Amino acid sequence: MRTRRGVSYPEVINTCCDKRRLCDFICEKTILPRKRAKSSEGTPVVTVSGQCDFFDTLPDDIVLFILTKLGSTASCPADFISVLSTCKRLNMLGVHSLVLSKASPKTFAVKAKNWSESAHQFLKRCSDAGNVEACYTLGMIRFYCLQNRGNGASLLAKAAINSHAPSLYSLAVIQFNGSGGSKTDKDLRAGVALCARAAFLGHIDALRELGHCLQDGYGVRQNIAEGRRFLVQANARELASVLSTTPAALISANWLTWNPLPYLRNANVVGVGVGVGCPLLSDFGCNVPPPEPHPANRFLSDWFSGKVVGAGLRLCSHAGCGRPETRLHEFRRCSVCGKVNYCSRACQALDWKLRHKMMCMQPERWVDAGDGNGNGVVDGDDGMFVES
Repeated sequence: MRTRRGVSYPEVINTCCDKRRLCDFICEKTILPRKRAKSSEGTPVVTVSGQCDFFDTLPDDIVLFILTKLGSTASCPADFISVLSTCKRLNMLGVHSLVLSKASPKTFAVKAKNWSESAHQFLKRCSDAGNVEACYTLGMIRFYCLQNRGNGASLLAKAAINSHAPSLYSLAVIQFNGSGGSKTDKDLRAGVALCARAAFLGHIDALRELGHCLQDGYGVRQNIAEGRRFLVQANARELASVLSTTPAALISANWLTWNPLPYLRNANVVGVGVGVGCPLLSDFGCNVPPPEPHPANRFLSDWFSGKVVGAGLRLCSHAGCGRPETRLHEFRRCSVCGKVNYCSRACQALDWKLRHKMMCMQPERWVDAGDGNGNGVVDGDDGMFVES
């Protein structure tokens, strides 16, 4: 049993492994007034209440282990920051590279309205420590929000090298659009290769993008059957993700209710839809909630909300994306209404099922749209995607 100064630690370690009890333990031992008693024998410090102060006797490696576990399971920045502000020792150990490298994405999910130089530096310290999620988040912020294209792309590449699927997919979108450069900087083959790697790692949007590329022959030799296989696989992964992360009590029976009419499967309006869910899986007849955006995409959406992106520049119309154009007419638009623009085929397919189908087409056309021949059933885009 590990000891220091004759003190055993099992009870303290078990107490500290629980996040809530850790905070209570730290507050009790560091905030309450206490009277330190020096001892030539190195016995534990005795507080005013007569209890031994075990916290000061814990070695740094145990405290680092506790802080690492806390950072990796934090649900918001406050969970982590509140502990760092408890005492000087925790503040010093909390920014150790081992702790920062394991921090969860929600630990540094700062809101756009709270963006500051200190938040920027904290994200940079996390990325320098090797945290791939921090590299991705900071890379997206620098590339799109701060318009530091080279540095942002380098951070995305750093995360992609470590097999971070969202970074691979974001680099693919940049290659497809030639973002940060001119139209001649597009590299469709590189985009497809990056998408294929992200799809292999299970990234749902990359699976959709790769499926559309194969169906359309976009950057790769056309293979309709293989493309549709990737699209169905994306839908299956999406359904599995929703069912694994949603509490059973919140799962509506309408999710798994088959609607025989295509216009009912692809609608969610009063008098037409059968539930509150969004029909992302219309080919399976399931109504499921939209996927939760990544903190980086949520930051982009909040950052550009109510702002003018630039003279004539547009945002991706998919609400969960947040990407802006980096030059005029970078994104492609809907060929029917011409009112929406998308950075990728995956964003278009999602937004089509979420809302745009009800806005772009009249209800009487829904019966003809979802006929099982590729229109609004598996890919869900109705073929409406043209260059701006």
